[in-house]
Amino acid sequence: MRRNRVALVGVLLLAGSAAGPMAAAQEARTERAEAVRAETARPQPVRPVNTYSIVARDPKTGELGVAVQSHWFSVGALVPWAEAGVGAVATQSLVDPSYGPLGLELMRAGRSAPDALAGLVAADAGREVRQVAMIDAQGRVAAHTGKQCIAAAGHQTGANYSVQANLMEKDTVWPAMARAFEAAQGDLAERLLAALEAAQREGGDIRGKQSAAILVVSGKPSGKPWVDRKVDLRVEDSPEPLVELRRLLKVNSAYQHMNEGDLCAEKKDWACAAREYGAAEKLLPNQMEVVFWHAVTLVTSGQVDVAMPLFKKVFAAEPIWAELVGRLPAAGLLPKDEAVIARIKAQK
Repeated sequence: MRRNRVALVGVLLLAGSAAGPMAAAQEARTERAEAVRAETARPQPVRPVNTYSIVARDPKTGELGVAVQSHWFSVGALVPWAEAGVGAVATQSLVDPSYGPLGLELMRAGRSAPDALAGLVAADAGREVRQVAMIDAQGRVAAHTGKQCIAAAGHQTGANYSVQANLMEKDTVWPAMARAFEAAQGDLAERLLAALEAAQREGGDIRGKQSAAILVVSGKPSGKPWVDRKVDLRVEDSPEPLVELRRLLKVNSAYQHMNEGDLCAEKKDWACAAREYGAAEKLLPNQMEVVFWHAVTLVTSGQVDVAMPLFKKVFAAEPIWAELVGRLPAAGLLPKDEAVIARIKAQK
């Protein structure tokens, strides 16, 4: 039946495409659809990824995201799908991963999330064991919980989000997720994680917990997927996957500042670089990688005295970093000033 569903995608894409001056765009959509068909037409194993998840959109930024937790190894490889400016999909229960790429293809071609999901579910002989949610770039949401999903199972949709769960300890899990998401503050990733944490507090998966993931993409595509992917974190196997996911989310935020610092350094904007590395250090004060590069940019921006205690902290924890100092002037990352370099190394 998967091939019938793949064929349906072609029909829906054709029905949703424009004629005349839009022929080139239609051809491009057709090529993308053929690539998706080629992949999803291959036999795929159906895995029992019973779980709880959320798909959502931030109306302020347009960011789209998915977050999930399960008592199943590497849930992030199967459940979450998202594309900047297009939509997000969570596919679970007796999961058919092809809902992800097929749903995104339909939304990319202009179909709403409800239309895309309805078409794919209608062509799926296994629809009663599936649980799928989709949200598009306009915030339209849709969810499906098959009648044979293992209880407790259900979903709840709201403005710019859908929460869904199956094989839960009790049927209050997904309402708790909805309340937590609506009440949470912060960026989209933080609010997604708050929903997962609420599910676990409510009892979560009756089997326990093992893996978790968060995927967030930007609202508008840049043409550079690695830039559009704002958060892409997975905990593959852990006794406390949400605790580890929260730790990783903090690390991710710090390294986003590090990346911005790198861009500033490339432009020789040392004040900007020092500011971004400083923000990273506040988040991860005991991560020597972060502290070291903050110290380096402080020196390059002329704040030598401020940098010395940071170098001392790094060298005390990880002495090998002192060996790197002498290599940086040639790369333009420290001034070619022997007195300054000697002073830095003396902090060891």
